[in-house]
Amino acid sequence: MTETQSGRATDAIRHADILIVGGGLSGAMLAAQLLRLPGKRQVLVIEPRAELGRGEAYSAVELGHTLNGNAARMSVDPDNADDLTQWLTEHIEAGGWPESDEQHVSVSELFPPRGLFGVYVQQRLAEAQAAGAVNGSTVEHVRGEVVDLQTRADSVLLSLSDGQRLQGAYAVLATGMFPAARTPQTETSGLNAAALDPWDVAVMRRLDPQSTVLIIGSGLTMVDAVVSLEQAGHRGPIEVFSRHGLLPHVRRQPPVWVDFLADDPGIRTPRQLVRELRRHCRDAIAQGIDWQAPLDTVRAHIGRLWNQATDVQRRQFVRHVRPWWESHHHRSPPLSAELVARLHKEGRLRIQAASFKGLEPTVGGQVSIRIRRRGEAETSVVSGAALINSSGIEYDWRRVARPLPQQLLARGLVRPGPLALGIAAAVDGAVLGADEHIASRLFAMGPPLRGMWWESTAVTDVASQAKALAARLAG
Repeated sequence: MTETQSGRATDAIRHADILIVGGGLSGAMLAAQLLRLPGKRQVLVIEPRAELGRGEAYSAVELGHTLNGNAARMSVDPDNADDLTQWLTEHIEAGGWPESDEQHVSVSELFPPRGLFGVYVQQRLAEAQAAGAVNGSTVEHVRGEVVDLQTRADSVLLSLSDGQRLQGAYAVLATGMFPAARTPQTETSGLNAAALDPWDVAVMRRLDPQSTVLIIGSGLTMVDAVVSLEQAGHRGPIEVFSRHGLLPHVRRQPPVWVDFLADDPGIRTPRQLVRELRRHCRDAIAQGIDWQAPLDTVRAHIGRLWNQATDVQRRQFVRHVRPWWESHHHRSPPLSAELVARLHKEGRLRIQAASFKGLEPTVGGQVSIRIRRRGEAETSVVSGAALINSSGIEYDWRRVARPLPQQLLARGLVRPGPLALGIAAAVDGAVLGADEHIASRLFAMGPPLRGMWWESTAVTDVASQAKALAARLAG
């Protein structure tokens, strides 16, 4: 028997019924759903972080980093939309999160800190573990990184970076999102090596408070980065560069609007959707109603509309509509939006429509980047004391420099999804290989299915997928 430097046996294979690759929100919710189903099963969740249920999004520790949806929109229970509201009510009454009073709204309209939401997910998982124990079902956290995966006729075999090998009847890719700010890039731009983590307040405290900070990207990650800088005591200029120069709108709580997509099944293409949505928004504004009301009705139909669209229509949407869809739909929590608006009004924060063209050599401790402003043919160089990459999520697995995505693509066990967004899969989550063969033992859920459903990252989407996939695996 051979052992790695960590002392683990490398020739022993550990067996389980179901292997879940990734223990963030997606993996934890799937595990919870499996535990609550009748029957006895052993589940292993492979996650390199110390805790399950937090993942990238909910590991934040600063109270200022909040969800971008209010409690009424963020339940992890697909059968109870009020689950988070009920949990928060009990948590606050017990003395938790005293700062909630600062938002001056009802519990259902609160925007909780991401770290607190992670506590909520963990508690629901713990409750599911207690329920599963009655039937003899277990979920165990295996701390490590999966670097390779092989499928067999009757099982799936995982290899971990520390030499462990795990075998299960089924495996699920619940890898979550690969943030561009924390994803090694295959190209040689070196952007992330030079950039600060958008959520690392401790590192930002080392900056000269009056120095200039450059930010690439103007979406929700940029909003978080501005919150981080403010909490770190930074009071200098912030220069934001993005191709379209669009900021996320602030999320409000509009009244209910008629579900016009349910009433008119003839609306099928992106062009038809945009035209009809604009008409309803104009009607709402004319009636003194927030334009976000008609927009929010679209959410329930996005998966269907995207899935039935042709590749040409999808490309049209991504090329011409996506920036405005992202800024209007993926909105900023009120307190964060207020901060961004205040800094913008004061002139400390400037948003410029410009494309990032690369890094320049560092001179005198200053970070310099080359950009091309919209409408200009020539590039120019701007400098600052620090650079933050807030360019969002990397959905193209071909560009994710992690061992598992690379191995899966190289083996042909997965293939890129529509428009290279995530990976391709059947309706039930069974992945499609390079030969378009539908896997019988390898599944995916959540962000990896972005190309299948477009919106496959929100809590409610992941919750619904977890419930359906758990039933499929248990069956």
